[in-house]
Amino acid sequence: MRVLGVDPGLTRCGIGVVDGVAGRPLRMLGVGVVRTPAEAPIAERLVLVERGIEQWLDEHRPECVAVERVFSQHNVSTVMGTAQASAVAMLCAARRGLPVALHTPSEVKAAVTGSGRADKAQVGAMVTRLLRLDAPPKPADAADALALAICHIWRAPATNRLQEAVAAHRRTTRPRDADVRNLKGTA
Repeated sequence: MRVLGVDPGLTRCGIGVVDGVAGRPLRMLGVGVVRTPAEAPIAERLVLVERGIEQWLDEHRPECVAVERVFSQHNVSTVMGTAQASAVAMLCAARRGLPVALHTPSEVKAAVTGSGRADKAQVGAMVTRLLRLDAPPKPADAADALALAICHIWRAPATNRLQEAVAAHRRTTRPRDADVRNLKGTA
C-alpha cells in the first residue's frame, strides 16, 4: 500500500509518502514540506497548498491519503488554518477518487512510538528507525507526515476488517421489505 501522509498547515504542510504493508519493512518514497508565505492572503496560500499536494499526488500516485485530524487548540486562528489546509488535502484526494483516512495526533503517536503522549523528538526518532533513515526528517512537520502514513499502513487492515464486519452485520439485521410493509400495515 502506498500512502501519502499530510500534516496540514498553512505555513508548513508536511508531506510524506510511505510504501509497505503491516508486518513488513516500510519504505519512504519521499518527504517534504509545502510552504506558503505568512503575509499572503489565505485564499492564495490555500491555492499554493493545493498545487503542492497535487504535485505530490502526480509524482507518487498513492493509493490513499492519510491526513491528521484537526483537533481544538487554544489558538483559534491556528486551528482554522490547519482545518483549511486539511480540507484542501481531502479535496485533492477526493477529486482523484482516493480514499481519505483521518488520524488524530494521539493515534499517530501511539501507532509509531507506543505512546499517545510522545513528543515530536520521539516521533522523529521512531520514524527514522522504522524507515531506516540516516537522520530524522526536518522540519518536524515532514516527520509527522511520514508518521501519519506509517500509522495508516499499520491500522488500515484492522480498520477495514471492522468496517466489513459492521457492513455485514447491517446487511443481516436490516428488515426485509415485506417485514417493513407488514409493520406499516399493523400500525
